[in-house]
Amino acid sequence: MQIQIEDLRLNCIIGILDFERIKTQEVIINLNFEYEFENSTTFIDYSKIVKQIEFIMNEEKFELLEEAILYIENYLNKTYKIKNLYLKISKPNILTNCIVSLSNKKI
Repeated sequence: MQIQIEDLRLNCIIGILDFERIKTQEVIINLNFEYEFENSTTFIDYSKIVKQIEFIMNEEKFELLEEAILYIENYLNKTYKIKNLYLKISKPNILTNCIVSLSNKKI
């Protein structure tokens, strides 16, 4: 099976610039991964993953997108039996003429 979470939008403190440490900004998170589904006891509740990612992003106040990706990646790999995780975090409003993103894998 594959879980896909697309366009998870939230506001959090993230970044190294002075104004980014004071005011929240919107980030968009996309992720997908595979897991083995055998029966109703092996399913992964995607709503719990969304809530945990929201919690992590709000609590940790990362300076770098790289730190956020590595933290979430580590959390998911430790908590669930998953493989082929793709994770992308975007900052849609940091620059006026584009959306910047960072991901852990090639698209």
